[in-house]
Amino acid sequence: MPDLIRLLPDAVANQIAAGEVVQRPASAVKELLENAVDAGATSIKLLIKDAGKALIQVIDNGSGMSERDARMCFERHATSKIETANDLLTIHTLGFRGEALASIASIAQVEIRTKRNEDELGTCVQIDGSDVKNQYPVTAPDGTSIAVKNLFFNVPARRNFLKSNTLELKYIIEEFFRVALVTPQIAFYFYNNDKILHQVTASTLKQRIVELFGNHYNPRLIPVEQESSIVNIKGFIGKPEFAKKKRGEQYFFTNGRFIKSPYLNHAIENAFRELIPNDAYPTYFIYLTIDPKTIDVNIHPTKTEINFQDVKNIFAILQSSIRQSIGKFNITPSLDFEQEQGMVIPPLPPGAQVKQPTINVNPDYNPFEKKVQPQIDLPLTNREKSNYDHWQKLFDPLKELRFPSSASSPDEPQAQQTLSNWDQIDTAKGKSDVIQVQNRYIITFTDKGIVIIDQQNAHERILFERFLSAMESNIPASQQQLMPQTINITHEDVELLKEFNADFEKAGFEITGFGKNTLLVQAIPADCLNENITDLFEKLLESLKTSREDPKTQPGQRLARSLSKSLSLGRNRKLQPEEMNALVEQLFACKIPDITADGKPTMTIIGFEEMKRKFK
Repeated sequence: MPDLIRLLPDAVANQIAAGEVVQRPASAVKELLENAVDAGATSIKLLIKDAGKALIQVIDNGSGMSERDARMCFERHATSKIETANDLLTIHTLGFRGEALASIASIAQVEIRTKRNEDELGTCVQIDGSDVKNQYPVTAPDGTSIAVKNLFFNVPARRNFLKSNTLELKYIIEEFFRVALVTPQIAFYFYNNDKILHQVTASTLKQRIVELFGNHYNPRLIPVEQESSIVNIKGFIGKPEFAKKKRGEQYFFTNGRFIKSPYLNHAIENAFRELIPNDAYPTYFIYLTIDPKTIDVNIHPTKTEINFQDVKNIFAILQSSIRQSIGKFNITPSLDFEQEQGMVIPPLPPGAQVKQPTINVNPDYNPFEKKVQPQIDLPLTNREKSNYDHWQKLFDPLKELRFPSSASSPDEPQAQQTLSNWDQIDTAKGKSDVIQVQNRYIITFTDKGIVIIDQQNAHERILFERFLSAMESNIPASQQQLMPQTINITHEDVELLKEFNADFEKAGFEITGFGKNTLLVQAIPADCLNENITDLFEKLLESLKTSREDPKTQPGQRLARSLSKSLSLGRNRKLQPEEMNALVEQLFACKIPDITADGKPTMTIIGFEEMKRKFK
């Protein structure tokens, strides 16, 4: 029997390793930018074409490389950062394993031009899929320029898994921000398809944040600073009143490296507890400096996850420092218990006359008269009214109604087949009586049983079909704003809105560009009239980010789903009888009334026969 185990060729081994290091163009951008930072550059240019698929080029004015180093840097595990395993305990640089350039070169066409300050000529190396095609001396400025062309050209299956240019550019912007935020001493120039996207000068940390996210961030930031024997903390947090409805500007850095830490994020959220709403998220830019011997940065290929030896104490120190900063800058109300505030009478201005107070009495006022005002508007169209007088017979026979599992899609044919009996509605009786329980559930009944409706899920289904219908008919129910509203968002969110721009217009929005990170909202859907536009857009953007990875759902459906989630009634909302009746009737006018767009049930039914069995 022949031997089965064999050594892989270097080219194949490099391509396999590239699967961990280079998952998409943004991964290559991260590695190249970090190499430029480690080279001591004070100015870095990033040039992108076709969302990094055609070209990724990074030009720096760092230390450069010799002729031998320019060739050796493309070998696997060739690095200048470590010599022994013990050196891993004192890592201060961003890259150290020597995998990045070898992995990138195995799946792309790479050209590097580099020159040291003491050399007269530089070196050019051209590599095509791990094969060195050429190496020769060139005239070049001090530093390094590396161009990565046609990423995944020799691995077409990997290239087919890349997302749209808008989404891939969004990932590149994220990586650019993570590097730029931790190196304010370096100037950055970011070009996308030959157009300048970001240009930031060497500055302080606060100025760097403002340059990247907009001038409106300047008054929102609170400094955080804490020194201890375990960890040193500095950075900025956003004021509680500017907390957002989306997880956006939340950054952790440890020893100059961006990290993700849900555990430490929980410490900051605890510090903001009772200062911001439950559905809001604080903004923070936190920089931790800690002894490298007490952390392990080599537990993940992207090095965004870190193990801390003393994470519980770091959690406590971080939470305490955030609370101290909030209190120090008078964000929380302060009380002086030594002075009775009720006895403090402000002095009258000069020349003011003291007037005797008067009381106006309304003789017709009746304190026992109750005036009920509807809290929400759920109008019914004529078409909807004609569909369900006596929707109770929908449940006859009750056994024909089956709810699909929550994992299934509400728009699949299977869901439509199981609900074919919804169209068999007899219009003979009238509206049924309804009650609300715990400001969350609406209870009504039919001839066969009791129906319990979740008001939020039900309203989501109603709005989803309403927005979807408007998009498909290209007749949006839009309302022009008397005073167009300006909204400040990040460039990443601007790119996201461009991806869904056509669907936003079909839904009833009219949005125009007003600046680099600013939008002008001219019109909104009619269902959004009572909404805070800024909060609404933050909810929409967060929802679209979490749903954009779903390949089964069209962009229009994702936007309709996000709108329905953002505008639906809360589960702690008191409704009047007429509002509950309108909600019930609109629900049963839907094509698929028993589940939300996410597949969550909108109602459940308890049959009378089942109730009888429970009381025997």
